[in-house]
Amino acid sequence: MADDPQRNFRSAYYEKVGFRGVEEKKSLEILLKDNPLDLEKLSTFSQRFPLPSMYRIHVWKVLLGILPPHNDSHSLVGGYRKEQYQDILEALEVMRYINPSTPSTHVYLRMSQLETLVLPRCSETSAPVRWIAHRETCPYMGLIRFVVSPVALQPKSLEHYLSQEEPRLLTHLKTSGTLAQLPYGLWFRRCFAGCLPESSLQRVWDKVISGSCKILVFVALEILLSYKIMLMGISRPEGAVRFLCNIPQENTDAIVTKAIDLWHKYCLQS
Repeated sequence: MADDPQRNFRSAYYEKVGFRGVEEKKSLEILLKDNPLDLEKLSTFSQRFPLPSMYRIHVWKVLLGILPPHNDSHSLVGGYRKEQYQDILEALEVMRYINPSTPSTHVYLRMSQLETLVLPRCSETSAPVRWIAHRETCPYMGLIRFVVSPVALQPKSLEHYLSQEEPRLLTHLKTSGTLAQLPYGLWFRRCFAGCLPESSLQRVWDKVISGSCKILVFVALEILLSYKIMLMGISRPEGAVRFLCNIPQENTDAIVTKAIDLWHKYCLQS
C-alpha cells in the first residue's frame, strides 16, 4: 500500500465532504473477494486503517485463524467451530467447572484452558481474575483468546516513549512512586477491556489482532499525556491509579485517535 498522491487527494476530499473512509472500505471489499484471502494484505490494511464495523468480526476471525483463508470453506468451517464450541462447553459442564450462572468471562477462560491443556483441577480453581472490570461485559471475549506478548517489556517501552514525549511527567511519576504501580494488567494483559468503551476498544483491537501489540503502549502513553495536568497534581500512587482505572469515557475516541497517530509516528514510518 505505497503512498499514492491521487489516492491521498481523493481521501482528503471524501473526508471534507463527510465520507471519511469511503476508499478504504472499497479497498477492503476488494481484498475480501480474493480466494484465498491474502492474510498479509489484510493485516496491513488493519494496521493502516480502521476496519468498517460491518466487516470487523469477519476480518478478525480470518486473522485469528478461526476461519481459513479460502472463502468457499467459511460456511463449512464455521459450522465445525460452532460444534467445537458446544462440545467444549458441555465437557466443562459435565466436569462441573461451569454452570448456567457462571460469568461468561470465566467460561471463556476455562474453555481456553481446556483447549491448551492447562485446565487446573477443580479443587485448585478459584475465581479467575476478570478480564472485564465493573463496566459492561465486552461481547467479543468469546472470539478473542489471544496472548499479548511480550507483556513484560511493555512497561519499559511505555517509560521510553514517555521520556520522549513528556519527560517532566515521567519524572513526577517516578518520584511519586506511581510509575511502578500503573495499571499495567488492565492496560496490557486485558488489552484495555474494562478501561475503554466498546467503540474505542474495537479500534485498538484492530491493531492487536493484525499483529501489532505495541499499539497498547501508545494507548497507555496517550492516556497519561491526555491527563498530564491532573496526574501532575496527584502525589500519592493510589490516587493516580484509581483515576487511571476509571478514566472518563467521553474522551476515549480522541485518545485512541492520538494514540494511533503516535504509533504511526514511532513504528510505521521507519
